Amino acid sequence: MSVRTYRSSPSLPRAAGWLLLLLFAGLIAGCASFEPPRPYTTEAEALSARGEPTRRWSNDDGTTTLEYSTQPNGRSCLMVQVDAGGIVLRQWDALAPENLARVERGMDKEQVSRLLGTHRSEQRFRNSGEEVWDWNIRNDGPGIATLFNVHFIDGKVVRTSQTYVFPRDGAVYGGWSGYYGHPWGWGIGWGYPGPFFPRPFGHPFFW
Repeated sequence: MSVRTYRSSPSLPRAAGWLLLLLFAGLIAGCASFEPPRPYTTEAEALSARGEPTRRWSNDDGTTTLEYSTQPNGRSCLMVQVDAGGIVLRQWDALAPENLARVERGMDKEQVSRLLGTHRSEQRFRNSGEEVWDWNIRNDGPGIATLFNVHFIDGKVVRTSQTYVFPRDGAVYGGWSGYYGHPWGWGIGWGYPGPFFPRPFGHPFFW
């Protein structure tokens, strides 16, 4: 009686390893990708798909911008600009990194609201004299959520910062002051205390 010995080809484990690596990379890419909303052609189409906007902004050129904010738990803010005849001219995500980078020192609150949409919450700090607005944005940090902060003094922007949220203590940990290269906001920022998330697992980012 003959006995056959089967040896696995050395190329098979290697091929399987590459396949697993490609699948894993695909999963990561899928999680990291952001699919923008499909473009609308008319105001009526946008209203039918999205409903009434959070706010309507009248622009100096006679156009109107429809704001669709998803705060406090969402991470995008769709802006749809339409002309007087209801034709969509353009649409964009106000909380995309390139739009966040447009916040500049000296802007007033209305300018910031027009640029980023409705903010998530606000805090006042007596010692620094700052009023800080924050937006929940796409998470690119070590925590479970990322907040983009705009700091005002006397109603004008003085700097921006970014804050990471961690589930263990329910508080917000200090992020990097300045966002995507803002030259006027570098340094370590302090995280906001408990009022945002008073319980370790009770805040809206941890379901």
